Amino acid sequence: MQLWELFVAMILGIVEGLTEFAPVSSTGHMIIVDDIWLNSKELYTEPVANTFKVVIQLGSILAVVIVFKDRFKDLLGLNRKETAGKKQRLSLTKVIVGLIPAGVLGLLFEDYIDEYLFSVETVIIGLVLGAILMLIADYVTKKKPHIDTVDQMTYKQAFGMGLFQCLGLWPGFSRSGSTIAGGVLLRMSHHSAADFTFIMAVPIMLGASGLSLLKNWEYFTMDALPFFIVGFISAFIVALVVVKFFLKLIDKIKLVPFAIYRIVLAALIYIVYL
Repeated sequence: MQLWELFVAMILGIVEGLTEFAPVSSTGHMIIVDDIWLNSKELYTEPVANTFKVVIQLGSILAVVIVFKDRFKDLLGLNRKETAGKKQRLSLTKVIVGLIPAGVLGLLFEDYIDEYLFSVETVIIGLVLGAILMLIADYVTKKKPHIDTVDQMTYKQAFGMGLFQCLGLWPGFSRSGSTIAGGVLLRMSHHSAADFTFIMAVPIMLGASGLSLLKNWEYFTMDALPFFIVGFISAFIVALVVVKFFLKLIDKIKLVPFAIYRIVLAALIYIVYL
C-alpha cells in the first residue's frame, strides 16, 4: 500500500464527510472526485472503488449516531428514566412512518435508478431542481414555523417529509436537501427538519450500506483494507464536525446559500464534463 493511495483515501473520506449530510449532494461531488482520483489514477477496479464508497458512507453514518446518541436511546426505549414525565417526545413510529415512502420506492426502483439515473446529466438536473426546491421552501415560509422542535412534529409531517425524501432517490437531488426543504414547507423550523432528516438517514443508509457490503465482502482484501480504514476514519471525523456545525448554523443561514452553491456546482460539472 503506497502512501499516495492512503492520501487519496483520506481526501475521498473528507469529501464524503463534508457532503453526505449537507444539502449539497454528495453524489455530485463524488462524480468530480471519482474522475480525478479513482478513475484517472486507476487505483482500484470499479467493484473495489464502489465498496470503498460504501465504507466511507458508514463512517458518516457513525458520526450521526454519535451526535444523536441520546435521541436514538429515547427512540429505542433505553432512556426511560430521563423521558419519564415528558409528554411530548419523538416516537419511533413517527420515524417509521417517515421511512416508508422512500423505503418502498427504493426497493421497487433500485435497479432502474442504478441503470438510468446515475449519469452526469441526471446529477446536474438533480442539483438544479433541488436548489429550486430549497429556494422555494425559504421563500414561501418566511413566517414563524409551527414546529420548533422535532418532538412537536405530527404524523402528517413525518409522512410528508418521507414523501419529500423520495426526491433524494434521484442522484444529485440530495436526500438531506429535499427532506429539509420539505420539512420547512410543512412549517417546521429548519433545525427540527434537519434533526428528523438526519435521524431518518441512519436506518436507510445502514440498510442500503449493509446490503452492499454483504454483496461485496470479497473485496475486503488485506491490500485494500488500509485504504478502506483511512477513508472510513476521515469520513467519520469530518462528518462529526460538519453535522454539529450544520445544526448550529441552519436556522441562521437557512437554505439559500446551499441552493446557490448547488447551482454553481451544476454549472461547473456541466462545463467540465459536457
